[in-house]
Amino acid sequence: ACGKSGPWPEGMAEIKWDRDTCVRCSMVISDRRFAAEMRGGEKNTVFKFDDIGCAVFWMRDKQKDYPWLMDVATRFWVADVGGTGDKWLEARKVQYTGGRISPMAYNYGAVAYPDAGAVDFEEMRRHVLAKGK
Repeated sequence: ACGKSGPWPEGMAEIKWDRDTCVRCSMVISDRRFAAEMRGGEKNTVFKFDDIGCAVFWMRDKQKDYPWLMDVATRFWVADVGGTGDKWLEARKVQYTGGRISPMAYNYGAVAYPDAGAVDFEEMRRHVLAKGK
């Protein structure tokens, strides 16, 4: 019974809701439907995000500082938009639906089961980067 409690997948660091901040925008992580987290590198470094869009831009902007960000061995989770921070999905393997109102207005949410019009990670990534925020 020691250690973290909650719905965290193996290897994921606990997100302290309403206290932890997004590494990119510094906004408090409070909307449990859109949070994301990456973990990897030699030091098993953790980055937390309030919106999948922030994670997408962080990956693009910090590749030189953290070359492991794009490595397939890097763990990358995103909250299921239909949940309350209790279900985590592998960010690169799930589908995303647009038309959501997310914390930083990238407006994509991860879904465990694809809806009509859902897109994969790479398509969502292209749309987010095209917004240019």
